Amino acid sequence: MTKKIIQDLKAEQVAKLNKKIPEFTTGDTVCVVCKIVEEKNTRNQAYEGVCIARHNAGAASTFTVRKISFGEGVERVFPLYSPNIVEIKVVRRGKVRRSKLYYLRALFGKKARIAEKKDTKAAE
Repeated sequence: MTKKIIQDLKAEQVAKLNKKIPEFTTGDTVCVVCKIVEEKNTRNQAYEGVCIARHNAGAASTFTVRKISFGEGVERVFPLYSPNIVEIKVVRRGKVRRSKLYYLRALFGKKARIAEKKDTKAAE
């Protein structure tokens, strides 16, 4: 019974946030535009990479994005409903069979590529 109450409260919190989040899963290449505060001024910075993990926990949901920057792998965890995230764009959809793509950390170059998903719904 208490679980149901907690789930309802979390659902209310997410509804209050009223944020437009596109549907994306692990393996998708996403471009996350986030607010960066430097001293007195703020600016928007894009971070584009492969989503390697999603953690769905209501208002505390997060996703991890991995990109290669100057030959070095960089990962960043974003809170899904953060006010610092301006927008999330799905660049391309990836065809994967796992929910966590941590094996990409050991791969580089062409081996780290993810095949693009063929959308049958879009073709119709």
